[in-house]
Amino acid sequence: MSGRVSGKVALITGGASGVGKADALLYAREGARVVITDLNEEAGRAVAAEIGSDSALFVRQDIASEEDWIAALAQAKERFGGIDVLVNNAAILAMGSIEETPLDLWQKVQRVNSDGYFLGCKHGLAALREKPTGGSIINMSSMAGIGGQSSTVAYSASKGAVTTLTKSVAAHCKAQLYPIRCNSIHPDGIMTPMVMTTKRLGTGKPGYIREKDPKQLMTRMAKPEDIANLVLFLGSDESRFINGAEMRIDNGYLMWAD
Repeated sequence: MSGRVSGKVALITGGASGVGKADALLYAREGARVVITDLNEEAGRAVAAEIGSDSALFVRQDIASEEDWIAALAQAKERFGGIDVLVNNAAILAMGSIEETPLDLWQKVQRVNSDGYFLGCKHGLAALREKPTGGSIINMSSMAGIGGQSSTVAYSASKGAVTTLTKSVAAHCKAQLYPIRCNSIHPDGIMTPMVMTTKRLGTGKPGYIREKDPKQLMTRMAKPEDIANLVLFLGSDESRFINGAEMRIDNGYLMWAD
């Protein structure tokens, strides 16, 4: 352990599996104490137990609930004295184009992926301001939130909202002279249960055709640990001068390779 986030406290939403779990395990290995939140209580408590009760706390949280945000941050303060890093990671994915997606599904995705991140930034910022050293907010967006994706209209729109929310929060913190940074991470695709099991609306077919081609899967899909390494950097003091940035981790998604 090199202790890159030694002494820090990180609250990580969606920490029961996938990228959030990888984040929590890596932060703990690098010296942080972690507050893991998720709706999946069994899996979340298992991750906390793997880390150890001295360094981890699990809190059940619906990120789209303002009451849950207030409660989770209060528990983080009671147990660990507050937070230094907030990782807005929890999200839901729905496959469907503009023609296929019904209003109720659109609203469900926006509630979690847009409203949930707004609440996280709003209440997380207030918690970070209690620390004189400030801290870091890390928002998980997507390449779909930069370029759009025909098969995920609701998800793409929600991640676009996260992208510009991040810049607005970063600009506000800079204008107010808060020692708080806010950055977004933009993967192309990640090999997580959410991504690999989501089916296309009305067909039952895999949403990601690339999973049929092992070669493309290896070259185009990141592992959760690949993302966690960047999350660690953005939560550490090594990134103290990075603010309002779109951090792409996409293996050259926008390049034309012929």
